[in-house]
Amino acid sequence: MREKPYKGMKFAIIAAGEGARLSREGVILPKPMVRIDGTAMIDRLVRIFTECGATEIALIINDEQPLTKLHSIELQKTSVVPIRLVIRSTPSSMHSFYELSRYLHDEKFCLTTVDTIFRESEFKTYIANFIDSDDEGWMAVTDYIDDEKPLYVATDDRWNITGFYDTLQANTKYVSGGIYCLKPSVIETLQQCMEKGMVRMRNFQRQLIEDGRRLKAYPFSKILDVDHAGDIGKAEVFLKEMME
Repeated sequence: MREKPYKGMKFAIIAAGEGARLSREGVILPKPMVRIDGTAMIDRLVRIFTECGATEIALIINDEQPLTKLHSIELQKTSVVPIRLVIRSTPSSMHSFYELSRYLHDEKFCLTTVDTIFRESEFKTYIANFIDSDDEGWMAVTDYIDDEKPLYVATDDRWNITGFYDTLQANTKYVSGGIYCLKPSVIETLQQCMEKGMVRMRNFQRQLIEDGRRLKAYPFSKILDVDHAGDIGKAEVFLKEMME
């Protein structure tokens, strides 16, 4: 797909996780502040989203990490794009999404977690094309699998998503990349998930299919999550590959 001029949309960052695995493995900084090639992951996303024409950025962090809080407040002050900051600990990423949803009712938006590493060129094309789409969601997918519990994404031959699975299926070439471009209409499904007591983003995605939402898969060559100390080095190598 060709890259198009940005018309503007909102972006949302989930940075409320504890980063327990990183901490256990000797990483001192809280996850949002972990530096990849010299840049904190939260700063990298804010920069990229700004370059993508963000009209506003919604950000959630937990209330247990003073360093992340201080840094996020400073980001609010210095960012050229308004940042809506929510400070609250939540039991799951879906609950974090719900806390951010109050700011996402009036415009298309892109949601991801703070530790998601991707090719900027692919991401910017993805955003530019989704803005003109009539679909209710474009889910980033990749055939690069480096996740302990990947979410497999089933599609038809037109990239329409037909299901989300915890195990490999016949028609699941790709896994979820944890980046979601969505229309505000999907927040109705999120509300239903909360009322039913559901947890986890993958259950929200399954409910979108059950509700008949029109979703497409959008392939990325590679997407990494920084869950373990060893992932920091992998992410730095990946970023250097992008610059070559």
